[in-house]
Amino acid sequence: MDQIKIAAFAGSLRSASLNRGLIRAAVETAPPWITIEALDLAGIPLFNQDVEDAGEPAAVASFKQAITAADALLVATPEYNHGMPGVLKNAIDWASRPRATSPLRDKPIAILGASPGRGATARAQAQLRDVFVFTGACVMPLPELLIGTAGAHFDADGDLTDPEVRASVVELVQALGQWTRRIRISDEAA
Repeated sequence: MDQIKIAAFAGSLRSASLNRGLIRAAVETAPPWITIEALDLAGIPLFNQDVEDAGEPAAVASFKQAITAADALLVATPEYNHGMPGVLKNAIDWASRPRATSPLRDKPIAILGASPGRGATARAQAQLRDVFVFTGACVMPLPELLIGTAGAHFDADGDLTDPEVRASVVELVQALGQWTRRIRISDEAA
């Protein structure tokens, strides 16, 4: 596995979202051996088993195909009311079904997040880890990237401007690439 392909998405729909800015920064700074495709959750409808039973909506099928095609996932989460955003949980709910063939199963995943508050998305990231563990994903334990008082690190368009935080994003992406290789080697040896 020479080249690593990462699918990345943020749990916010706002165009100037700080977390979408983290994903943009990851795409811009990825090392040559990693490619990152940014996904958008805007078209994914609310999960409803009646809708699922009638056939997956095109946006859901496309999202799941992108996850399947990726070697790993990079997920940026805001924190709303001490938790992960509903749009993010909804997308994961769709991707996790059916459990036996979910594209999340055994998928290496790294989590990061930015928040204007001092809590720095710690609660949202903890909840997200729990959800991904239940889906059978392989969540990378370290490094962690939690950015509090994030307004000081981004411009008005949600673009990351802080060189130290940008370096931390690079470190996290490289670590995810290495984590992905470790997971794949373990799978091949089994």
